[in-house]
Amino acid sequence: MDNIKKALQPKIKLSNLSFYYNDRTVLNDITATFAQNSITAIIGPSGMGKSTFLLTLNRLWENIPGAAVGGRVEIFFRNEYFDIYDKSYSLPELRRQAGMVFQIPNPLPMSIYKNISFPLKLAGEKSRETIIFKVEEALKRAFLWEEVKDRLNDDARSLSGGQQQRLCIARALILEPEILLLDEPTSSLDTKAGKIIEELLLSLKERCTIIMVSHYKDQVKRIAGKVLELSHGKFIES
Repeated sequence: MDNIKKALQPKIKLSNLSFYYNDRTVLNDITATFAQNSITAIIGPSGMGKSTFLLTLNRLWENIPGAAVGGRVEIFFRNEYFDIYDKSYSLPELRRQAGMVFQIPNPLPMSIYKNISFPLKLAGEKSRETIIFKVEEALKRAFLWEEVKDRLNDDARSLSGGQQQRLCIARALILEPEILLLDEPTSSLDTKAGKIIEELLLSLKERCTIIMVSHYKDQVKRIAGKVLELSHGKFIES
């Protein structure tokens, strides 16, 4: 019964969420929920704040001059809801639990292995055996292990665009986040590489709650369980 109740709990609850950039209102009093272990697509015209919305869920906007947020964002972690904007909530913990993958792949100027292991080392993991195991596991979950297992010491920037994007997803997955935020993850890829990313995301929703921005209507139809259109600061459910 507890497992059923937990499964029915929304993963994310937004209450009157607003976002301001200088004198401009980007997000306007949004109230919405996002189900656990689901894929939600955020669509809409360019410049409406879709990418900004993703940043409100892990507070990556906070270094932007002139930006401010209002309202409440609650996320269900460890069997209870936490207000992620409460001053007592750990920002490093939030960023571990809500991984982010950007539109343009951004591998670090280092080896494939070091790219994937970097977040673990940053989090304080010192066991070499643990790091090796988790790097392999993350690459397997990102459908990349078989392609790179014999070249882990190669520069990650030598990978193809699609491989680089999967590497960035693997890097986000190594800390085992409960939420995965993706900003147009296939926009810079060819059709074949894009399809691999789609299959990957469908496989990951068993472990993660996924929220993605996409401009591709066919892609949204194929993989999203819920579609929200962002227009003039508000969500419209499609």
